[in-house]
Amino acid sequence: MTELPDAMRCWISGDQPGRDHLLLDRRPAPRAEPGSMVIRVQAAALNFSDLLMIDGKYQVRPPRPFTPGQEVAGTVVETSGESRWQVGDRIASKVFWGGFAEYATVREDMAMALPDDLDFARGAALPVVYMTAMVALHDSVVAGPQDTVLVHAAAGGVGLAAVEIAHAAGARVFASAGSPAKRDLAMRHGADIAIDYSQDDWKDQVKAATDGIGASIIVDSVGGDVAVQSLRCLARNGTLLIVGFASGTIAKLPSNYLLLNSASAKGVLWDHDRDGPLVAQLTEKLWDLWNRREIDPVVDTRFSLDELPLALNELASRGSTGKLILKV
Repeated sequence: MTELPDAMRCWISGDQPGRDHLLLDRRPAPRAEPGSMVIRVQAAALNFSDLLMIDGKYQVRPPRPFTPGQEVAGTVVETSGESRWQVGDRIASKVFWGGFAEYATVREDMAMALPDDLDFARGAALPVVYMTAMVALHDSVVAGPQDTVLVHAAAGGVGLAAVEIAHAAGARVFASAGSPAKRDLAMRHGADIAIDYSQDDWKDQVKAATDGIGASIIVDSVGGDVAVQSLRCLARNGTLLIVGFASGTIAKLPSNYLLLNSASAKGVLWDHDRDGPLVAQLTEKLWDLWNRREIDPVVDTRFSLDELPLALNELASRGSTGKLILKV
């Protein structure tokens, strides 16, 4: 059993924001406090929000200096007081920050137990992007066989999760992505039609494939012009789900498109404090999907903890598919 050392290696985002100022350092290892536990991090997942947090542009702004990283998987090494978790348990969890380190503090109510047939790398892909896709398609809207779901950036972390979850719900799934390899990946994970959104007529392709009706649900993690143009192929009474802004640009949506189609645009945001019962319910549904093998997280494990800056650059360039995972 791993013992908790006095010090650990971790990445520090210091007084100055930006990836250029990240430092791999040794700092005191965290200790468990009531309501929390410490895990030995085996895998840490990257999210676009990590880039924003490091740059000081995210809505959550930790006091500097801080260790970034919001999604981890590993083994419990220390608990405090009475706890439903035990040393040695395998878990994955969302954390507010602190994940890009050898050890991390995890709030007990935010952790999910990993089944033995799920490795740490793929487990680390679940707490943020898969839960976001679950909230989007099973709470913000209720996707089903009656729907055509268009997923943008469909080979990315949240995009591929949304493709799988929409497919499992029985929806017809359109996947948009910028390269043939990414579109092929989305097709292998449940998409019925793949579209190149770098082509000017991608909106027309969606309309043509739906006999002029359009998509009833659009899952958009790109933002910018992609979000604006999505309104042109949104069906009457349809919903544009705003998941993020990977393009770096927040879309200014023309409301006349919503008016003319009686359509809506809805943000997808969740957290354990406000949505605890919902998260617990959707976690059970997520494990049902795993047990039926209707989800299969795709992870990119080329990078180690030491290579975080390289991995962040890869994420920023949108050169990866699936979920980027640091092997710790």
